[in-house]
Amino acid sequence: MIIFIFIILLFIGLPLVFVLGLTGMIYIIIQDNSLLLVPQRMFVQIDSFVLMAVPLFLLAGNLLSEGGFTVRILRFCKAFVGHVRGGLGYVNVLASMLFAGISGSALADVFGLGSIEIPMMVKDGYDKDFAAAVTASSSIIGPIIPPSIAFVVFGAIANVSIAALLLGGILPGILLGIAMMAIVGWISKIRNYPKSEVRASWKEIFYATKESVLAIIAPIIIIGGILSGIFTPTEAAVIADVYALIIALFIYKEIKFSDLPRIFLKSAIATAACFLIISTAGIFGWMLAAEEIPVKIMIFIQSISTNPIIILILINILLLFIGTWMDLTATLIVLTPVLLPVAISIGMNPVHFGVMMILNLEIGHITPPMGLCLFGAATVSKLPVEKVIKALIPFIIACIFVLFLVAYIPDLVLLIPNFFLK
Repeated sequence: MIIFIFIILLFIGLPLVFVLGLTGMIYIIIQDNSLLLVPQRMFVQIDSFVLMAVPLFLLAGNLLSEGGFTVRILRFCKAFVGHVRGGLGYVNVLASMLFAGISGSALADVFGLGSIEIPMMVKDGYDKDFAAAVTASSSIIGPIIPPSIAFVVFGAIANVSIAALLLGGILPGILLGIAMMAIVGWISKIRNYPKSEVRASWKEIFYATKESVLAIIAPIIIIGGILSGIFTPTEAAVIADVYALIIALFIYKEIKFSDLPRIFLKSAIATAACFLIISTAGIFGWMLAAEEIPVKIMIFIQSISTNPIIILILINILLLFIGTWMDLTATLIVLTPVLLPVAISIGMNPVHFGVMMILNLEIGHITPPMGLCLFGAATVSKLPVEKVIKALIPFIIACIFVLFLVAYIPDLVLLIPNFFLK
């Protein structure tokens, strides 16, 4: 009955944060428990030192994206690949891979880079739907390549090393970028998209590299500090904020002190929205645990098949479907306790599962009917969603191919963490 209530609330268009909270509250009332459980479970869910990294990384992303890093990253990428056919498509993907190390957010990529990339590609002769599709699909690299807010949340829920998760996302993120560039190259050749007749000179390449080097080394500083043991992921987020503030204010000088209250407020609002979802999802997760839903789902999946290959396929199909409907953070909180025991039961490493799960849910953000990045790209490009969906199909197929490589080849996730974190 309670799941039926959840589905009804979701389909009538109620915001997800209220769907999760109301469903849990109704369950508590039906079970005749004290409503004091509601604030208690909400507080317990966000009472985590690790989760302090979330607002800090959000602030760093806002400081860096508004501090002139976006334009410099685009200029850097264009200097290297702008002269080949479909060059601006490659620039779009490469910029997303580099921007991933700054924002760690897919939507930040769509709106931050997309507002520059899509008009630039259209002006250069590319179809607008293709530009929107490249922007939407490449945006999902953001939460895979470290730093990543999603990995912080998963690590806090599953009690898994966040450093291992961050490192585990490197190879899958690079694979995603390569797969998308292959699609860009293929479509650009078929449609005969333009290429620049003038190759960037060594002087231009040097200047572009010099201008963007401070943006490129930001994730290196963060990950390097975590690996060396100098600071924890939460402390790394503080370092990222200090670094972003110094560069944006005093070196690039793209923001002023008068801009800081607006940027802080923007980050605070994003943090409040994120933490509200996390806290209400805590009520829903408590309800699932009370009803032993994780155990029941594990028994159900294993009743279909005990073959690890089949179980992984079932898990991925479920995640792909749910990822189109639900916010990533809420999905992680609700489904991690449900699916992680199933994954462990077939011998899957929790770090491997976490990276696979987040990659899967990110693909859901570019698939209909409710993909957030899909709608974001349609908004930025001012195109009908249906047109963007059609252009996205080759990119979605490429992403699913990478997903199954990651799911069935554990070393693609575990190789780097095992090397650095022995």
